[in-house]
Amino acid sequence: MKKIITWLVVILFIILIFWLGQRSGSRTVNEQVLSNSLIVREIAELSSLEVQGTASIKRSNVENSGGWTDNLKKVFAENTIWVSVPYTAKYGVDVNEKNFKVDVQKKKVLVTLPAPQLLSYELRLNKMETANKKGWLMFSDDETYTDVQKKLYETSRAQLEHNNVYMEQSKEKIRKIMAQYYAPFELEVEVKFGNEAPKAIRLD
Repeated sequence: MKKIITWLVVILFIILIFWLGQRSGSRTVNEQVLSNSLIVREIAELSSLEVQGTASIKRSNVENSGGWTDNLKKVFAENTIWVSVPYTAKYGVDVNEKNFKVDVQKKKVLVTLPAPQLLSYELRLNKMETANKKGWLMFSDDETYTDVQKKLYETSRAQLEHNNVYMEQSKEKIRKIMAQYYAPFELEVEVKFGNEAPKAIRLD
């Protein structure tokens, strides 16, 4: 009888040690996954938002005022150029060691990221459309087209750099992908962009 009790105690002791070791190991793995800044950083960098649209510009030396001088200018000296080009833009975060951090606490994770920005902007010149109107005394000028294309690129890029709608969509996309990464863990996750206040994300 004593041998049976002794064996039971030994078996229970072994089971207890195994259970504690497994639980400790699982906790260690979970903490490593939560605090693995390399993975989180890569997720943030790959979570770029792609936007497609069309940029257009019109340059003209007539005012369409209806006056006789303007009508005369249309006949002899009008120089109106219209250019339309599809574009592809990407928004996201430019992460480095100074502007990125993963702070893991007991039941909370705070991911600090830089504010989203326009990462790339490309005009698809192979699909460019152009049109022009010229007066009788005006001739084609390739330099004018080049100047208009340059102005189109500068103005359309500047507009996209300050497009708050796309910036917010970029933040939301990053938050959703972060939520998918942290979903298996029962804790609170907050994401902070730039100088903004941290915002909790919903883990589905």
